[in-house]
Amino acid sequence: MENDAYKTITQPSEEVLFKDKNSKFFGYAFPVTNEDDVKSYLEILKKQHHQARHWCYAYQIGTETIAYRANDDGEPSNSAGMPIYGQIQSFGLTNVLIVVVRYFGGVKLGVGGLINAYRTGAQLAIEASNIVERTINIDYLITCEYDLMNKVMRVIKEKNLNIVHQKLELDCQITISVRKKDAENIYSVFESIYKVQIKKTED
Repeated sequence: MENDAYKTITQPSEEVLFKDKNSKFFGYAFPVTNEDDVKSYLEILKKQHHQARHWCYAYQIGTETIAYRANDDGEPSNSAGMPIYGQIQSFGLTNVLIVVVRYFGGVKLGVGGLINAYRTGAQLAIEASNIVERTINIDYLITCEYDLMNKVMRVIKEKNLNIVHQKLELDCQITISVRKKDAENIYSVFESIYKVQIKKTED
């Protein structure tokens, strides 16, 4: 995988279930892009499983700067959150939240048993997800007068660029999305066309 690509999931996974000594572990995977997404999914699951004992989770967000968190939610230290996070890493995912909800079955599993159960719950949830590879893109706004439109469109077509948005009036504005590794090259192509302006759009 190129360093300007990443893997993530497209939609929430189906619920999966792992059982061990009467304890039930329900696993879920969600696509997230910020901590608010994480909070809202956790709230939904806590309502859905209000009788559960633990809602352990891990997430990783970001493509170039990475933020992650692993939460044991009352289980012994590093017996839940880190094994879940380990699965996110082994599948090479980002922008993902994995939650494993535990109903205690009356028999203690021990730390080794817990690690195995949370790891398996996370793995099953990820395997039940639709994993995709996406590229890290940079968006540019191209501005030109209408008479230069054909020239600009020709380059877009030749380079097979993705148009995100266009406004074609007396002056034309086109936003294109370019894969990061091609970005400098594309920028200089448009910059070299007389009277065409190109600038990076702010997120």
